[in-house]
Amino acid sequence: MTISGATLVTGVVGEPVRHSLSPLIQNAWIQAAQVDAVYIALAPVAWTFPALLQGLRGGAVHGLNVTLPFKEDALGIADQATDRARRAGAANLLLFEPDGRIRADNTDGIGLLSAFAEQAPSFDVAARPVVILGAGGAARGAAAALLDAGAPEVRIVNRTVERANRLARALGERVTVHEWGGLREAMTTASAVINATSLGLAAKEPLAVSFDGLQAGAVVMDMVYRPLRTAFLARAASKGFAVVDGLAMLIGQAAPSFEAFFGRPPPDVDIRRLALTALQEAS
Repeated sequence: MTISGATLVTGVVGEPVRHSLSPLIQNAWIQAAQVDAVYIALAPVAWTFPALLQGLRGGAVHGLNVTLPFKEDALGIADQATDRARRAGAANLLLFEPDGRIRADNTDGIGLLSAFAEQAPSFDVAARPVVILGAGGAARGAAAALLDAGAPEVRIVNRTVERANRLARALGERVTVHEWGGLREAMTTASAVINATSLGLAAKEPLAVSFDGLQAGAVVMDMVYRPLRTAFLARAASKGFAVVDGLAMLIGQAAPSFEAFFGRPPPDVDIRRLALTALQEAS
């Protein structure tokens, strides 16, 4: 890859961001598409994030993906936002216009639904309620996407009930709130259970969930992709449930980001195989 004075700079911003596979994915697509661009990782100290975005106005950087913990702040700083970003209450994609405007979007919902379509094609979002564990930005983005796709009910299960209540108030009456102790009851009749917390991430405590109340045929998803097969997914698979991993969602949200950056869909590259190799080498 040759860097020139005309090279477009894109990247991902988060803290921590060292673990992110986004640079690997996006740079592989950039190289295959022969785009004069580069995709880097930025890890600002949290309090400097607003100043970073303000300093990028005008297009010194063409665009950024945004990950934890900055997604909600990114939406608040942007001048324009898509409906899906506003519904999600967060932005994972920022575009810096030459006139100084910052435009925000959220492709996480696209990634979520594409992951289900790829790894659990029999899943019918409109059939039964979906359970989401967590009430942060990832959970709200997932809930908004599922509701927009026709889910009859989204059940939020979170240790902090008030935070879950704020999410429910933002998204409407089809979102219901359940205490963590009521998880088994919430899973009854559910078509899917999604982990939208960071529990299970490498070096963090595992997510201890029993699936005894979940009906046969349901799907279990974990947004965590390091490790790829979390204890949460391994337990679900051992009980016969179809599982969807976080890597499929990561790739699913990355594709529309690439198109937003460069005005074309990503090239045909076996990107999952490349990412799996990187995960294996890092383990």
